[in-house]
Amino acid sequence: MTEPPSEPIVHVFRPDAIGRDVRVRGWVQKSRSSGGILFLLVRDRTGIAQATARRDALGPDAFDAAEHVQVEGAVRIVGTVADDRRAPGGREIRARSVELIDPGLPFPIFADQTEEYRLDKRHLVIRSAEHVATFRIKAELLRAFREFLDREEVLEMTPPVLSGNAAEGGSEAFRFDYFGRPGFLSQTEQLYLEALLAPHERVYALTPSFRAEKSRTPRHLTEYLHLEVELAWCDLAGLLDFTERMIVHALHAIADRRPEELERLGRPPRELAAIEPPFPRIRYAEAIERLRRAGLPVAWGSDLGSAEERALTLEERRPLFVTHYPRELKAFYMLPSPDDPRTVEAADLLGPEGYGELVGGSCRETDVARLAERIRATGSDVAEYDWYLDLRRHGSVPHAGFGLGVERVLRWALRREHIRETTPFPRTPARLTP
Repeated sequence: MTEPPSEPIVHVFRPDAIGRDVRVRGWVQKSRSSGGILFLLVRDRTGIAQATARRDALGPDAFDAAEHVQVEGAVRIVGTVADDRRAPGGREIRARSVELIDPGLPFPIFADQTEEYRLDKRHLVIRSAEHVATFRIKAELLRAFREFLDREEVLEMTPPVLSGNAAEGGSEAFRFDYFGRPGFLSQTEQLYLEALLAPHERVYALTPSFRAEKSRTPRHLTEYLHLEVELAWCDLAGLLDFTERMIVHALHAIADRRPEELERLGRPPRELAAIEPPFPRIRYAEAIERLRRAGLPVAWGSDLGSAEERALTLEERRPLFVTHYPRELKAFYMLPSPDDPRTVEAADLLGPEGYGELVGGSCRETDVARLAERIRATGSDVAEYDWYLDLRRHGSVPHAGFGLGVERVLRWALRREHIRETTPFPRTPARLTP
């Protein structure tokens, strides 16, 4: 005889569930025994419910076995839904049967453990309510980005993450032996997306990117999820408008669809829902002046690192665009500004409250000779980029694009202290496992 199917725990809290028999399954979040009654807090992907089991209802052997189930042990429970104001959500399941799918061993995760130990046990730590909330919001964020891009008729592409070129600099690229010749893990899909512009005009990719930086900061990962967009017939003003509209759409979506998870993590949904375009915009030169007035030792040509970005945005409540950086600070493919050849048509979007860079974008150089000159200036072999230069020889048009670090956006949106809390298995210079 086929066993009746289990149902989601959330059904326990339906208006018509009182007095109804249910069959649920999940993991034990907490258990305690009081005399002849066992209390089990059980969760599945839809929610948490309390189950109570009496010794006389289960029988002595089954009750004794159920008493020994561990935190995160897996169970199947059959019983009747009843009102109980003392139970979470005001309902409980009065069990007639508690089947141990896997009673489990003592769970090794508890409060006051070191961060290193918790990272070693990350595969278990991610079961916590905080991580569950984080990754459900992250999934919603990704869905919202795709929704916006689909609405804007930007086509998703699938470029490779293995490459024969270090797109943004060899020192920060992971290099490996590719059947006897050098290969690189992708730092960016931009070059491939530019190749896909001619047939499609508006394209994007959502892929992992890898940076061999030894940066040990709260905002750096060696592997992160990279959303990159390339738009034909686009200038810098159009790129900034597109970027801020996408960010606002995504923030409003998670505020609307994941309010409970946001509240659990201490980020009121109304704060994200209140963020509207346009975002403030300042030129790099103005940023330098602001920083100098604040007492920071910067001058024209200084890179804006974590400290500088924090100083610029600490009092902001919306993201801030910094535009027109010095040419020497940016990648070889960026277009020089027509009004000042010292700068490029580029912008970084900085997260407010000191969270730093979220998005980097620019207009792309379309002149073959200038592009080749810039490649040589980086110390790279122009011949390795001949395929990229081909794009300028056969129907190149004005275009622009950006790259967005998904985990950085999420870190700011959730006000997480460290970026490693925004990805299930963070990769940093010190950590490659689990």
